[in-house]
Formats: sequence, structure tokens, C-alpha cells
Amino acid sequence: MPPLALRAWTVTTAAGAGRQALLDHLRDGRSALAPCDFLDVELDTWIGRVPGIEAVRLPAGLSDYDCRNNRLAELALQQDGFTEAVAAAIRRHGAGRIGVVIGTSTSGILHTELAFRERDSDTGALPTPLHYVTTHELSSAPRYLRDRLGLGGPMYAISTACSSSGKVFASAQRLIAAGLCDAVVVGGVDSLCLTTLYGFASLELTSPGPCRPGDVERDGISIGEGAGFALVEAVHGDEHDAFIRVMGVGESVDAHHMSSPHPEGAGAELAMRRALAAGDVTADSVDYVNLHGTASRVNDAAEDRALTAVFGPGQACSSTKGLTGHTLGAAGITGLAVGVLAIEHDFLPGTLNTRQLDPAFRADQLLENRPAPVRRVLANSFGFGGNNCSLLFGRAEDES
Repeated sequence: MPPLALRAWTVTTAAGAGRQALLDHLRDGRSALAPCDFLDVELDTWIGRVPGIEAVRLPAGLSDYDCRNNRLAELALQQDGFTEAVAAAIRRHGAGRIGVVIGTSTSGILHTELAFRERDSDTGALPTPLHYVTTHELSSAPRYLRDRLGLGGPMYAISTACSSSGKVFASAQRLIAAGLCDAVVVGGVDSLCLTTLYGFASLELTSPGPCRPGDVERDGISIGEGAGFALVEAVHGDEHDAFIRVMGVGESVDAHHMSSPHPEGAGAELAMRRALAAGDVTADSVDYVNLHGTASRVNDAAEDRALTAVFGPGQACSSTKGLTGHTLGAAGITGLAVGVLAIEHDFLPGTLNTRQLDPAFRADQLLENRPAPVRRVLANSFGFGGNNCSLLFGRAEDES
């Protein structure tokens, strides 16, 4: 598949709205995690909660989309000149030639969870109007972006757990290669909800403190929320092409277990190898790997084995989930955002909260920021069921 030009992008996480907020936290080595204070949830865990979502209001005429997930999407859309970049793309290509592919794992399920709390005590009837299709259903977020941005191309959601917003880039490649689109708005959005908080806790996967990826005493994940979007187009090879290109996307499904990865990271290894092959580059040309790095004992160990199999020992890498929390369906786009910032500002971000790396690990997992020129980055996002995605991207001049 041909590479993609990254025309515009934005990200909003617990660090704050917009990419500058994420960059500031990365540079300062400052975590955005805090003890869980979401609704009336009674769990001994920390979360990455985006500030200000409750105050967001959707534009006039889009009130049927109102839910926490779409408010988070709206907050992200307002940052970094993203809507203006999409408007410019409409002028270049026409609204009908721009698609929308958005990853999410739970969409606006919180909207329905809260509605169930308001059921009629006698009949069990839910409050009306519930607007299930525009709030809870998986296509809610891409529908919202399509209507919000005034687009008319193909539109759909990808829900493959935590790899969802990595895989959207492969979909964009296919839509453009097939001649269905000239540009695609891709990304991911997942917001806090009761299902994920209590669900991961029931699996005994949440940490009672801030998550510690790669730590010898790591004890679970910190759930976060986030949204990020990118406008991608085909590479034309002229002076107007974007500074960053997505060079290759690697996908795999090993289906080892419903919720645990293959112990040797077989599917993760395959995804990374496929991304390198798609970009026609060798492993030694990758300067930094943004790990999936959830701080789960099994997941982190499997990823290190896979990384070592592909790159050999000593590959520079880190997990940034100690800053943002695990943003689930937005993890892939968050990883890309971190990698692009590393390229733009020539530094490798460190892993936060981790005190002592697991001595069994062979990769060079950074605990502090390291100044370094960065040309190419690989970002991993791995989901339940062994659904894996790796994104390879870098400076435009290094694409060939």
C-alpha cells in the first residue's frame, strides 16, 4: 500500500486539550494520572481523566449526538487548527471524496449505562429520547465527525479493542488506493465508562496506583480516555506534501486467548515485521518504538520478547501510558501523536512511574527523556483476542 501524507493531526488526553499539552507533559516527565474520581465509581485505582469534557457543548443541530464520547471528540476537534485543515481539504477534493474512519472500543456506552439508572421503577422503561444510534452505537463517533465536518465520503467505525485507532490508517490506505477517497479523516476516541472501569477491575488488571510499565513490580493498568484525529492523503511527491508520512501499517490476529497475548508475542512480532516490510525499511533504521506497554505483567513481557525478536536487544523504546493511562480505542492514535512529537522535537520520551525495570527485559526501555535525532518511529497498539497493529512513520525525506 502507498504511504500516507499526514496533513494535520490533533490529540487530547488527560494531559489536556491539544498536542502542546501532551508535549509539555512529555518534556516535563509529568504524569496526568490521578486517583479515580469518576462519577460514583468505588474502585481503588488511578485514571487518566480528560479535564473539561463536562462543559463541552455540541454545535447547534447536533444535539442528538450528545454523550461523553462525542463531547470528547468535539473537544479534540477544536484543537490545533484541525477543522480548518479539513475545510481546506474539502476545497481541494470536495466533501464526497473525504472519508471518515474512527476507532473506538466502547463508543458512548456510558450514555446508556446512565440511562439504565433512570429506568422507570414500575415498568423498567428507559428514559426517552435515548438516541441509541447517535450516542451508544459503534458508528456514533464517525457519524458525528462526518456531520460535524460536513463530509460525504465513506464512513465507518473500527472496534478491535485497543488496536482500533491504529488500524484506521490501514483502512485509509485501502480507501485511497481503491480510488474511493482522496483524503480520509482517521483517529480514535474512547471515554471513561462504567463498563471498562469495572470490567478491567473484574479481570484483576487494574493497578491500585499509577501504572508502572515494564517495572519488575508492575501490577496492572490505569484506564484513561482520549481522542485524536489525523487528516491523511496520498503522497504526491511535491513541495506541498506533509512533513510526516505514515510509511507502513502492520496488522495481525493471533487469536491466542480472549484477553491474554501469545506468551512469546507471536502476533505482535508479526505486526511489527509487516509494518517494516510495508515501509520497505530495515529494523535498524527505526530510532524509537512507542510500546503498547500497559503495565500488565503478561502483556509487557510478551511485547519485550516480540520487540527483541524483531530488533534485537537494546532497541530504544518506552511506554507513555504512565502519563495518559491506557486510552483503549484511542491508544493507537495516541501512540502516533507521541511519536510525531518525538520526531518534531528530537527527543525520546521516558517511561513514567517505573522505578526498576524488569531485569528479564532486553529492550532499552527509557525511564527518562533522551535528546536524540528521530527520523522513524514504530508505534504499537495491541488488543484483546490478539488483534495487533504497528504503525511505521517518519520524516518525509526518509520515506524512500
